[in-house]
Parts: sequence; structure tokens; C-alpha cells
Amino acid sequence: MKRFVYADHAATTALSDHALQAMTPYFQVKYGNPSSLYRFAQDTKAELEQMRARVAACLGALPEEITFTSGGTESDNWALLGVAELRGKKGGHIITSAVEHHAVLHTAQYLEKQGFEVTYLPVDGKGRVNPADVKTALRSDTILISIMAANNEIGAVQPIEEIGAIAREAGVLFHTDAVQAVGHVPVDVERWKVDLLSLSAHKFHGPRGVGALYVKKPLRLPPLIHGGGQERGRRSGTENVAGIAGMTAALEEAVAGLEGESARLTALRDRLIDGILAAVPRSRLTGPRENRLPGAASFVFECVEGESILLRLDNEGICASSGSACSSASLDPSHVLLAIGLPHEIAHGSLRLTLGRETSGEDVDYLLKVIPEVVAGLREMSPLWETTVS
Repeated sequence: MKRFVYADHAATTALSDHALQAMTPYFQVKYGNPSSLYRFAQDTKAELEQMRARVAACLGALPEEITFTSGGTESDNWALLGVAELRGKKGGHIITSAVEHHAVLHTAQYLEKQGFEVTYLPVDGKGRVNPADVKTALRSDTILISIMAANNEIGAVQPIEEIGAIAREAGVLFHTDAVQAVGHVPVDVERWKVDLLSLSAHKFHGPRGVGALYVKKPLRLPPLIHGGGQERGRRSGTENVAGIAGMTAALEEAVAGLEGESARLTALRDRLIDGILAAVPRSRLTGPRENRLPGAASFVFECVEGESILLRLDNEGICASSGSACSSASLDPSHVLLAIGLPHEIAHGSLRLTLGRETSGEDVDYLLKVIPEVVAGLREMSPLWETTVS
């Protein structure tokens, strides 16, 4: 009998009951616009400011350092474009990595067209940036370093604290895309020495369409979105109070249960990794065994296409991904897998399995049963496999 297994938590997560309950009053009861002057609306505004303080506390930040956005992509765009406008009016130099999310990479490429220079740091075979490379890449005109906290495809956790120390010593602003990290690993903006940090609610069981950008005082970015001057003039547009309420509740819930859930997911993840590598010939893990997100397992299988694997798994009730969910429709191999040194033909056979709060031991058992069968079935039809094993 088919079982339904959702193994794509890096793409999005189910809204938690706690988050839904926090959101509900703001749809039909506390629906006042925080910008209005009457008490009904100002009561909502006061609660919005309490939410800001609660989000800040989860990150080790100050309330006034948190601005609410529509999610990780907006936050990443604002961080890069804002610093470029603020610090690089005559151009400037930006350092990032070859494995960033496209929200950072495409923004960096846009800035190159505007006259900025961008250094794309290489990563090692496990997908991690060497802090020494960051230090070497620094120039007198470097205005920003942007390195993700954890990779969305292979789960590699970057040495953010070390990179932050290098940036702080050099007096260069440091941004981290922490969309995959927040709610899954401990995050402390002061310990990390970051000046800007992006997060998105739907990655930790909050609602879609809401996120935040941390901007360390006294830095103030020029606004990305212009209009009514909400968010203290930083980000215009009527605040999504219901979404922010859900994000706040989900973040507090994730942080409170972080240690126990991390240990549980790490054990399931390691059993899944060991089982797949043992059961599927010519398979390999992508990303590191250590310094890895608790629920992230990613593989490549020789002589099969990732898209074919996904379709077969879907028929068996398994939701998974081949690389980033944001670019899963692309037939090009993952830029992350190419950056860690995999050849095109092997990078095409990628599978990302990301476990989460709903994942059980029985789900892992089912994955370990079905995935080897699916890969073996596809290889039986592959002339490349016949050539490889003959």
C-alpha cells in the first residue's frame, strides 16, 4: 500500500497549529490597519510591535533592527541593492559565493550590469566556503560580503561566525541569507557578527508570503519599496499582520524545540543517508556529513535523471526535489552541484530529501524501500548503465 511521505521541507513546510491559531484573530477580529489613528487600529499596531520584539529576541537582535518583508527573496534583494545604493554610488566590490540562492546570485548579476564588481568565491567539494578565501578576496573598495548560512540544496552549513569576524575586522558589511538556517540551527546575530540577515516564515512552519530582514543599528538601508512609509519609513505597504503573527508564533515554537527536534532529525537523516548509500550502487552524498542541516539529505545517482526519479517517487506517494525547488522546472544541472565539482552528467542525477517535523521513522523506512527500487528500475532502461556495469 502506498504511503504519503513529504520529504521536501526545504521547499516549504506545513503551517503549524500554533501559527494558525496566532493568525486567526487578525482576519476577522483584529483587522485594523496599523497606520490608522483610532484605537482599534492602534491596538493592532501595538501588538505588531510586540511581535517585532519577539522575533528579535529569537535572533539575539533589538526590536528596531527587524523590518518585516514578504519573504527571503525580498529580504535578499533589499540587502544587496540597499547596500549598493548606500555605499557604492560610484560602484564598488561585493563578495559572495558560487552556491548562493538565486535571490542573491541574480541580484549580484544585476549589480554587475550597474557597474559593480562581484567576486564569486569557490567552495570545496562539500559545498563550504573557506574563510581564508573571503579574507583574500577583500579589497579597499569592498562594500559587502554576502554568504548564506546554510545551503538549500545540499544542506551545507557555512562557517558564518568565522566569516563574520573577518568582515567585522575589515569594516565591511556582512549579509547572510539565513532562510534555511533560522528555526533549524541556533542563530545569534551578535555571535555571528552579521550586519544583515534574511529569513522566511514558511521554512519553519510559518505562513508563506512573510519574512524579515535584520539590519544592525545604526545602519539604515534606503527603501526598496516606496509608498506609504510603513515600517518606520523602511518598507512601504500595509503590514501583513496576520502573517507576521503566524511567523512570530512559528519562530518561537521552532526555537523552543530546536535542540530536541534537531537531535531527532539528525538521527533520521543519518539513517537515511547510510541506508541509501548502502543500498544504491554508484550513489554518493552531496554536501558534508558534518556541518549539515539536521533534516537535509542529498544524493546523486549515476546513469539516471533526477527528473525521472522525482516522477517515479511521486507515483509512490513521495514528495521530493532535484536541487532547488525554486528552479526545479529547469533542465540545467544545479549550479550548486557544478560548484562542488560534479560533472554535468552526474549532477543531472540529483535527489534532495529534506525531513521535517512530520517525518517519522516509518517514513524513513518507506524511503529506504522505495528509492533503491526506483533507481534500479530506471537503470534497467538506461543504455548508459549497461555500459557502465559491463
